[in-house]
Amino acid sequence: MNSLALRALRVEYGGCAVVSNVDEALTAGEWLCLIGPNGAGKSSLLRAVAGLVEFSGEVQLNGKNVDSMRAREMARKVAFVPQEPVLPDDMPVSDYVMLGRNPYISTFGRESARDRQVVTDLIDELSLSVYARRLLGTLSGGERQRVVIARALAQEAPVLLLDEPTSALDLGHQQHALELVDRLRRSRDLIVVSAMHDLTLAGLYSDRLLLLHQGVGVARGTARQVLRSETLAEFYGVSARVIHEDDGTVVVVPQRSIGEM
Repeated sequence: MNSLALRALRVEYGGCAVVSNVDEALTAGEWLCLIGPNGAGKSSLLRAVAGLVEFSGEVQLNGKNVDSMRAREMARKVAFVPQEPVLPDDMPVSDYVMLGRNPYISTFGRESARDRQVVTDLIDELSLSVYARRLLGTLSGGERQRVVIARALAQEAPVLLLDEPTSALDLGHQQHALELVDRLRRSRDLIVVSAMHDLTLAGLYSDRLLLLHQGVGVARGTARQVLRSETLAEFYGVSARVIHEDDGTVVVVPQRSIGEM
């Protein structure tokens, strides 16, 4: 069974710690969502797990330290979707998704029949067939988001990292994107680690939350355990009402502060 473990993870920029002593452990099929105010260290933590920034401590995949892995091996283990992915406007959708197969194609080689089949199957599974020949620049925000996720899934990596996957989407496309990730992580036993600002959506789709504040994990657990009015007031500086629905959903509703006239 695939596993991801973080032990005393620390990231520094210019000698200043932006992530400090984070410990987490996940197994196949689990979804951890990182929450916290801007600058809390969410993106830096994801980039450390992806091997994109230097860190101290340990990041282990299936018991193996990622800093001992070559780039190609790492790309077969971890797929990372950044907050603002680069999508060349003049590239067809199918070619962009094929980029996810690069870890399996030699430097001067060509894609194999299996590579082409993986891409074809993903395009079908994500209902992108009608867009396969379309240029990326002609797609809507929701369509582009599905294409980015398709490229990441083409890596066939057991760990999927998502940095604000719904930040540029309207409500309908937010739900569609998260439902897609949820369905795929269950069917493929993916480990998902995401960073999200929408606390209600974060609690609705993930198994558990890690609240970061100034790079430190200050609260962790289920949505009911972490999303509390007093906790949000302390670390977000916001007045919010937290509603617990009968089905277990936790809804966070910001409250307007009316000052003295």
